[in-house]
Amino acid sequence: MKPPRPNTLGLSVTPGAKRKPKVPENPAADPGAMSLDALRESLSVSRETTHRFLTHRHLLEAWAPRINLMGPREFEDYWHRHVLDCAQLLAFAPDARHWVDIGSGAGFPGLILAAMLADTPGAKVDLVEASAKKCAFLREAARAMAVPATVQFCRIETAIPGRIPQCDVITARALAPLSRLINHAKPLLDHGAVGLFLKGADAESELFDAGFVRDGGDYRRSDLIAEAAASKSDPRARVIKLRTI
Repeated sequence: MKPPRPNTLGLSVTPGAKRKPKVPENPAADPGAMSLDALRESLSVSRETTHRFLTHRHLLEAWAPRINLMGPREFEDYWHRHVLDCAQLLAFAPDARHWVDIGSGAGFPGLILAAMLADTPGAKVDLVEASAKKCAFLREAARAMAVPATVQFCRIETAIPGRIPQCDVITARALAPLSRLINHAKPLLDHGAVGLFLKGADAESELFDAGFVRDGGDYRRSDLIAEAAASKSDPRARVIKLRTI
């Protein structure tokens, strides 16, 4: 068997490779340096967190063509469209320590959140994913990024509540309509978790389809209250925050 082929940044591109990748010493050397600088200023993140983001991006570039994680054009706006979009969730639950990301896929938002929580005592992120290939990527990325993330290779129905009976926050991005997300998340919401779901311009329609009605500035149904906050990454998009009544 041929040894793992490193790319020009010294990151292993062979799935399952054991050698720890070298992270670029100078973030400005990254192709998206200008956007990255703006991201660092917006999020006020450390140099170590920035390097974790970079590691995630470079591994995505290596793995994506093989297992359909992201389209090649999506890397053009990686920092704003993906990292900022996911990282903004921390502000909605600043004291949360246990996060659960369902349908983690390429690690959005789970790995981005784990990168920001890496230096927070007691923090952990469960990444729930049913695809074996995507789980392999998530494990390698979590190891290389040195983040507190655990990959749960199973269907959501198996993970919740069987493997994960409770948490502080459950989240998802680009996974399913809100009505289905609520069905998946309900066991955790009923045990005190907050739901944070990234949605696009049709967020209000999804809320109505899930049985909510307008109640002042919020949305309500018999068992849940929802807030729809403007997204930092797209003025048309919304962050839906759910909690039980």
